[in-house]
Amino acid sequence: MKFKYIYYLILLFSTFMVQAQVINKFFLAGRITNDVSVPIENVLISNYSTGIHVHSDSSGLFLLENPSIGDSLKIRAVGFKSRMITIQNLKDTLVVRLIDNVLMLDTLEFSSYSNGLEIFSKIDSKVNPVNSSQEFLRQVPGLFIAQHAGGGKAEQLFLRGFDIDHGTDVNISVDGLPVNMVSHAHGQGYSDLHFVIPETVEEIDYGKGPYEASKGNFATAGYVNLETKKILENNFIRAEYGQFNTQRLLGIYNVLNQSKQKAYIASEYMSTDGPFDASQNFKRINMMGKYSNENKAGDQFSILLSHFSSNWSASGQIPTRSVKEGEISRFGAIDSTEGGETSRQNVSLDFIKTINKKSVLKNNLFYSKYNFELYSNFTFFLFDSINGDQIKQKESRDIIGMSSEYRLDYKIGKYNSKLEIGYQLRNDYITDVELSSTANRKTKIKTIQLGDVNETNLGTYVNTKIEMNKWVLNPAIRFDYFNFQYKNSLPSNYDYISVSKNIFSPKLNVFFNQSPKAQYFLRLGKGFHSNDTRVITSEKSKNILPAAYGMDLGTTLKPFSTTILNLTYWNLHSEQEFVYVGDAGIIELSGKSQRHGLDIGVRQQLKSWLFFNFDANYAFARSIEEPIDSRYIPLAPSLTSTVGITMMSKKGFFGNIKARIMSDRPANEDYSIVAKGYQVVDFSLGYNYKKLDFSLQVLNLFNVKWNETQFATETKLKNEASSVEEIHFTPGSPFFLKGLMSIDF
Repeated sequence: MKFKYIYYLILLFSTFMVQAQVINKFFLAGRITNDVSVPIENVLISNYSTGIHVHSDSSGLFLLENPSIGDSLKIRAVGFKSRMITIQNLKDTLVVRLIDNVLMLDTLEFSSYSNGLEIFSKIDSKVNPVNSSQEFLRQVPGLFIAQHAGGGKAEQLFLRGFDIDHGTDVNISVDGLPVNMVSHAHGQGYSDLHFVIPETVEEIDYGKGPYEASKGNFATAGYVNLETKKILENNFIRAEYGQFNTQRLLGIYNVLNQSKQKAYIASEYMSTDGPFDASQNFKRINMMGKYSNENKAGDQFSILLSHFSSNWSASGQIPTRSVKEGEISRFGAIDSTEGGETSRQNVSLDFIKTINKKSVLKNNLFYSKYNFELYSNFTFFLFDSINGDQIKQKESRDIIGMSSEYRLDYKIGKYNSKLEIGYQLRNDYITDVELSSTANRKTKIKTIQLGDVNETNLGTYVNTKIEMNKWVLNPAIRFDYFNFQYKNSLPSNYDYISVSKNIFSPKLNVFFNQSPKAQYFLRLGKGFHSNDTRVITSEKSKNILPAAYGMDLGTTLKPFSTTILNLTYWNLHSEQEFVYVGDAGIIELSGKSQRHGLDIGVRQQLKSWLFFNFDANYAFARSIEEPIDSRYIPLAPSLTSTVGITMMSKKGFFGNIKARIMSDRPANEDYSIVAKGYQVVDFSLGYNYKKLDFSLQVLNLFNVKWNETQFATETKLKNEASSVEEIHFTPGSPFFLKGLMSIDF
């Protein structure tokens, strides 16, 4: 109940602050875009005559207080040429276009509304553009991914001492579309990003911890949000060919490029056999179209349509003993009939309404049709010595939802402030969520679970930012309501259960900008992730919205003119929760856990064309209610690091060399089984000649033997008398060479 009172107090305080606006002051409205009219967020606009500065929002809009004709404005943004503008008209909206520029870190200053990760995100997107769907998530410092089912399954994620499985503790979205799947046939929060064509992504926004009011379910360890492009600078075709019969074809075309209307289409085809003894037969098709329109009043409308389908075979996780004894190779299989197929169709509509100079309303409406079918065999012949232990997980899902956010710029005395009030609605209707025993994908032996899920989430939040000289205060609160419905189709009698739950999530972010080269921050927040709807069928399941309480304390500095350093100590406490294990159709009790650690990040510009990046992430993760010798959290990473050098020569050469490092980690609760760490180096080199790009990419440059995924699993092979618990793994890619060529036109 105490959170409810805090919520009402913030609402009352926000209303008071809105009324506290100084109405006798004049404001100049403006909008910042790039050279192809795409809005730019977080641009710093400084009035040299009055000393007042403001920042553009996600629509590129800003509001400057008490300007005069003849005032000089300096406009700066990361990766763009700075501009000086003289105000000549106070009535019309000032539209400023910025030109892309070679990123120069010596000109970068910490703006009042930027935090360290925002700055790192801007730098990384300019220096290391993404060219594969896996790279989206690797852009987040400290977030590691692993693929273990033939390339078509969503990757396994690791961040801040979490084995996140496929997305349980990271909120992922694309243009307002939720990627995390609630109550998924394979695992809660399942996040498959393969429906996104990398070359269509404009920006990757991310954050760590439960501190963003607009991010609700799954945003405990962090969030990742992708924004696709509104317009293309060029049409282009790209072809890729590599080892293991790997092929990729891509085409992106502008079909409409007028001053107020833009539209493009993109299509992608990819296939590979992979390095495995049993071919992966992986195939993926992506198609996408986006239309954007802006009227004279500055209102913006866009619609995105996309289609994705994929199918594959997989070798699964193989037992260490079979490789040691020479029964199979590192790239062999015990059950080569694993694999699956999936598809997704999306529609997303955005409408941004400029109400007046001080307020904007952003709306989003989305729909997704999703199908999934996966065949796995984790234990081989442990439970069924005749047919084997292969399982089938299948579902068909419709997702519909919307969001709306009202943004207001106002003043509290002399201080610039922003108010955001938003709500979000999402409904997942999932038919025939199935778990069955099968053999060779063809024969169904037994249906273990079958039913329909109807899950609804309504979220609302109030977020306020107050800029007080060198301080920025950001109090916020979020409220989420859930309704879980499950109809069990297996019993002969009608079996239906419905449960409703809600949760309040207060948050507070404080930034202190000591100087343009030094920022300090404290972030406090409560977040949560929902559990599978089928958890409510358990009599034990009382808490199906377990909370996580986080704190970040850190600094972002420029110790040298071309060096940026981020240092953060973090702490996260997770409540007791009930976890639905999709692979077994059972519910497991997981107690409270405590995680804390240190994140270190460095970005350095060695030359105008040469950049260095380094991230090191340490996490101490323990269960706090288990016996002292069994408190390790299986597969939780303790130390991860990435380091790389990127070249962007003016003479046309470009390339990079990157290393990923993960230390050993416990595979079970007492650390008696070890998941071995790895060090992998990737390399790329290319040349740009007019409208042609040529490049070579090498994964695992030094051809080291490494395990991409590892699990401590009890299994039994067909010829064994008893079961064995040991490491089962999916091998990481060996040396893999790929050539790329693209043509702009």
